[in-house]
Amino acid sequence: MTAAIAGVAVFDLDGTLTRHDTFVPYLAGWALRHPGCLPGVVAVPLYLIAYLLDGRDRGRLKARLLRRFMGGADRVAIEAWTQDFVAATLRSRLCARARSCIEAHRGRGDRLVLLSASVDLYVPAIGAALGFDDVICTGVTWCGDRLQGDLATANRRGAEKAHVLGDLRRRFPNAVFSAYGNASSDIPHLALVDRPCIVNAGAGLRRRGQKPGWRCDDWR
Repeated sequence: MTAAIAGVAVFDLDGTLTRHDTFVPYLAGWALRHPGCLPGVVAVPLYLIAYLLDGRDRGRLKARLLRRFMGGADRVAIEAWTQDFVAATLRSRLCARARSCIEAHRGRGDRLVLLSASVDLYVPAIGAALGFDDVICTGVTWCGDRLQGDLATANRRGAEKAHVLGDLRRRFPNAVFSAYGNASSDIPHLALVDRPCIVNAGAGLRRRGQKPGWRCDDWR
């Protein structure tokens, strides 16, 4: 039985805790370490065209890029790159005020949840380094110790984040929920919490957040 808690704080990763996306830098850094992957760059425009013509399915695009650049890679090599990538991310890509917000929630005894559409090759390591209690992100498939690169879960974005948020609310039915996101795709799950906050957003999204109970903030 889950122990009662006062609050749950749900944080998006890309563009919220970090200044920018993390998935593309993760792939790019891997490719630079493994030059044999670089010819795969020529396929990227084709993948982008397919994405635009095929329902703008970001999960499918993500899997195609993973297979192209990292498919068949050894787990040990991936873990070594992940360790370096996470260290660099925490050192130079984390928003200036992100840690203080995390620590404020921790100080209040809130359960900390990292909810990201990025993949479980590195998101759990970022969550562990920042002291999150739960990490929910997009899973990828393996064949033994070799990465396949297909998605093992739904792409944790948009409506899927709202589905996860609903599960969390059922898990902690009496908790006060806070959530932080930076994109229009975060609106569905932000709308389900008690204290939604739009972070690092442009003017258009900030206008959407001008409603009772919503806050806007800038952590960069």
